[in-house]
Amino acid sequence: MKRRIHIVVASPSHVIRVGLSTIFKKMSSLGADVAEIPDMTDMSRRLRSIKPDVLVVDVSQLGALACQSLRADIAMPSLKIVAMLSQMTDAAVIKNFDASISLYDSSDVIRDKIVRLMEEEVDESRLELSMREKEIICCVVKGMTNKQIADTLCLSAHTVMTHRRNIASKLSIHSTAGLTIYAIVNKLIELDEIKDSIYVGE
Repeated sequence: MKRRIHIVVASPSHVIRVGLSTIFKKMSSLGADVAEIPDMTDMSRRLRSIKPDVLVVDVSQLGALACQSLRADIAMPSLKIVAMLSQMTDAAVIKNFDASISLYDSSDVIRDKIVRLMEEEVDESRLELSMREKEIICCVVKGMTNKQIADTLCLSAHTVMTHRRNIASKLSIHSTAGLTIYAIVNKLIELDEIKDSIYVGE
């Protein structure tokens, strides 16, 4: 790993937060700059300011579905989110995170997990949305069906579905609510354009 990585440890527990931060700071081979977030209600704002590579968060403070919503909210689709486990947790929840660490893991195990996570190559250009994909996001958050989108953009329904799969893959967002947050945060659409559909779920 050639560059320093930025890690945020988010937990309301002082012992857990400071303990993990200390472990990361002592790992000279990891080369990490570490910040802490004790107030979970302020997490999104702090993450937008810090722009970390990795977020280590107590799994009890961030539900499975919140991972994709959080990435959309802070406009950081490539953020690695690591579940911090302090108790038995449903495997279905854990699989929504990029990795997990346990309070019972040794320092070496924790370091190796972070290193492996960061060594996964991310092609940033692959994560960028095309103009067509942005148009489709706007149509989706307005509540349009695939057929309506296809008719509006002069595409086939199959092409629209392919674009939607690519969007979900790039952004790790799989719900209309998540796309709505992303579209608003990234100024793809104005609130008054979606006032009737903003609270409509999947």
